[in-house]
Amino acid sequence: MNQLEQLKQYTTVVADTGDFQSIKAYTPRDATTNPSLILKAVQKDEYKPLLEKAVRDNPSASTGEIIDHLLIAFGTEILKIIPGRVSTEIDAALSFDVAGNVAKGRELIALYEKAGIPRERVLIKIASTWEGIKAAEILEKEGIHCNLTLLFCLPQAIACAEAGVQLISPFVGRIYDWYKKSTGIDYQGAEDPGVQSVKRIYNYYRKFGYKTEVMGASFRNTSQILELAGCDLLTISPDLLQKLADTQGPAERKLAAADSCATGMSKIAVDEKTFRFMLNEDAMATEKLAEGIRAFFADSGKLKQIIAGMK
Repeated sequence: MNQLEQLKQYTTVVADTGDFQSIKAYTPRDATTNPSLILKAVQKDEYKPLLEKAVRDNPSASTGEIIDHLLIAFGTEILKIIPGRVSTEIDAALSFDVAGNVAKGRELIALYEKAGIPRERVLIKIASTWEGIKAAEILEKEGIHCNLTLLFCLPQAIACAEAGVQLISPFVGRIYDWYKKSTGIDYQGAEDPGVQSVKRIYNYYRKFGYKTEVMGASFRNTSQILELAGCDLLTISPDLLQKLADTQGPAERKLAAADSCATGMSKIAVDEKTFRFMLNEDAMATEKLAEGIRAFFADSGKLKQIIAGMK
């Protein structure tokens, strides 16, 4: 078997793309999207009809509302291809707004249900700010499952688990980027700080019995992916999925629930004050969270500009 086939024995493989052809090619169970991926997709000729239809069918809607319809259009098409769930992201402008995230999460689920998609097949993506986590806690109690994204450190992960969030997406590659730039070291294999962060979170969840799913995200190379074989899920870009499919080397399980019980971790109580202080003490997590929110907000703005030019 190639490395992708071997990886699927230990881990649920998720496609990190809005490109339908890529999703069909690699047969993942789930798929994830974000504003950057949707922006990239709608600039391709094959996806422009989805954008044009969203604009045409909602003539009196705001650009933000049209984006919501576009996200649901992409999600609905993706769910025709995959057997599992699609992740749809809330506007980054709401990252520090509990009520805004809750309202938008409900709106997106209502649009999916109107399109005939049950809420069990959708994950609402929200930034892992304190406000985002509190919003997800409310939505989860309503049966609206969430994917907490832009997650860079253990305190964020603990707060998500305590809130009963369905799934988290720790960003391996962006952690690696920060440490490589900061130290000048090109980390490899198990020494990669992004890999270590996900392993720490996975082991903490298993040791203390949390049910929240861990989905490693934002990979820079296949080595990072293979070091996390055994993680609940891994969301992988099409180019790295292809590299795994083209490689015949071994892909062995690196994470297992049984191993986590032996780790010398102590349980950490994370209330709002502790969360904010611990996040502030982690320069990497603080910078990358802020940077990620800014980047997704910027790409949403570019999408709005495209839509405004079509109205």
